[in-house]
Amino acid sequence: MIEFRHLRYFIAVAEELNFRRAAERVHIDQTPLSRTVRDLEERMGVALLVRRPRRLQLTPAGVKLLDHARRLFLRLERIKRAVRETDARYRAPLRIGVADGIAQPKLSECFANWRALAPNIPLDIAEMRAVELLAALRREEIDVGFSFGVPDDEAVVQEVAWSYPLVALLPPGHKLVARDVLPISELLAFPMIASHPGRLPGLREQMDAVRRQYTASPIIAGEARTLAGYITRVASGLGVGVADAGHMETLRRADVVAVPLAEDIRINTYVLHKPQSHELHDALQRFLAHAKTPH
Repeated sequence: MIEFRHLRYFIAVAEELNFRRAAERVHIDQTPLSRTVRDLEERMGVALLVRRPRRLQLTPAGVKLLDHARRLFLRLERIKRAVRETDARYRAPLRIGVADGIAQPKLSECFANWRALAPNIPLDIAEMRAVELLAALRREEIDVGFSFGVPDDEAVVQEVAWSYPLVALLPPGHKLVARDVLPISELLAFPMIASHPGRLPGLREQMDAVRRQYTASPIIAGEARTLAGYITRVASGLGVGVADAGHMETLRRADVVAVPLAEDIRINTYVLHKPQSHELHDALQRFLAHAKTPH
C-alpha cells in the first residue's frame, strides 16, 4: 500500500531534484528519505527518478506521478478546510507563511491590527524559506505569504504590501560612517555583501536591480543565506551592505552603522496568495485588503 508519506517525500525530492535539500524541507535525514522513495518505486513497479552523480532527473512516470500527487494533496487540503468550516464550533485560522526572515515593524503591526480587527479569526503563522513558501501556497497548505519576492509563478499572485527606504550598512570604523547622507554610487565603490539567490531570491533580485541601475561593475565580497548572516558579515568588516530601514529599526545593533542614502530607493515586501477560480473566502479577502492598507 502506498502511504501519504511516500508521496509527500517524493514531491519534495521531485521539486528540489536534490536529496539533501528535500530532506531539509521535510525535516528528516537524507538516508530514510532516499529509502522511502526507493520503496515507492518498488511498490509502483516503475522508476521515478534517474539518479546521476551530481543531479537527479524525473522519468516520464515521475513527472506524471508528481502532477497527480500535487492534485491529491491539494484536494486533501480542500477537504480538511471544508470539513472544519462545516463545524460551527471551529474557528478556522488564516494560515500565514513568512519567508526570508522578515522581522519588520510593519509585519508585526499588520498582525496586531488584524487581531484587533478580527479577534474571532486567529492567525497561524509559520516561518519558512521562499521556495517552501511558494510550494506551500501552490498546495494550499497556507492561505497567505509574506516575502521579499519569489520567482514568477502563474499559480501565485504577489502584490506589494508595503515598502521601506534602503539604508547603507557599514562596519564601525569604515571611512564612510561619518557621513550624514551617502550617495549609493559611493557605497557601491566598496566590496558588498549580497543575498544568496537560492535562499533570498526576492531580496537578491531587488538588490541586483539597484546595483545594475547605479554601477556597471559591482564588487560582491560574499553571499549570505539569512538576514542575520548578512548583518554579521557587515559587522565583521567583510564588506559593506544595504538593508531596509524597517529591519534596522528592529535590530538596533551597535556593531553596524546605518546611514541614509541620498536617493529614495525602496525595498518592497510582498503579500502572496493563490488566485482562485471561485471567490476567495471572506476572511482571506479581508486580510489581503488589510495587509495592503498603510498602517
